[in-house]
Amino acid sequence: MQNNAFLIAQEGFKFILVGFVLSLLGWFFLGSWAGIIFILITVAIALFFRNPHREPSQEKNIILSPADGKICMMTEAYEHKFLKEPRKRISIFMSIFNCHVNRSPIAATIADVHYHPGKFHLAHLDKASDLNEQRASLLVDCQERKLVMVQIAGWVARRIVSYVNHGDTLALGQRVGIIQFGSRVDVYLPKETTVEIQVGQKVKAGKSILARFV
Repeated sequence: MQNNAFLIAQEGFKFILVGFVLSLLGWFFLGSWAGIIFILITVAIALFFRNPHREPSQEKNIILSPADGKICMMTEAYEHKFLKEPRKRISIFMSIFNCHVNRSPIAATIADVHYHPGKFHLAHLDKASDLNEQRASLLVDCQERKLVMVQIAGWVARRIVSYVNHGDTLALGQRVGIIQFGSRVDVYLPKETTVEIQVGQKVKAGKSILARFV
């Protein structure tokens, strides 16, 4: 389920409904101040689950950001799930204020998927790449170039929801899932790329260019 038709990701509907009910109950039983507080919380939840329409760039040979957030780390790291070799790893931290719908960084087929039910360390820490709960996808494009995208649950995030499965063919910028309430996405780049961003830079899923194929 791609959530294409909704401005709010469907995973957020139940949280918004609960917030709306609490707003009404708070208003009638505790007073207008309580109702206003719960309304503001409900609006914040709706913003977290926002699901904007985005048209990816039509440029060739680009790798787009899979997540909204900030580049918190960029390093050489050993990718041990699929590639079994060191690659340039770009880590994107998503705060609770970012849109959390993730998108495919390249047009590719999901060649393999690995789920790891780990811990919930703070997502911006380096050890989160190995220890936290995560879902890793091996993406292979039409030229057999391989990229690994890892959705990592953080201290607040407790659930990774995927819209796609092993064997699916993805378009550039296609919605692939959501991580609820603060998290991180790692991208292990193909070897034949040049990086276009810097640590500390803010990026948008399906819009910002992380790297280019050379």
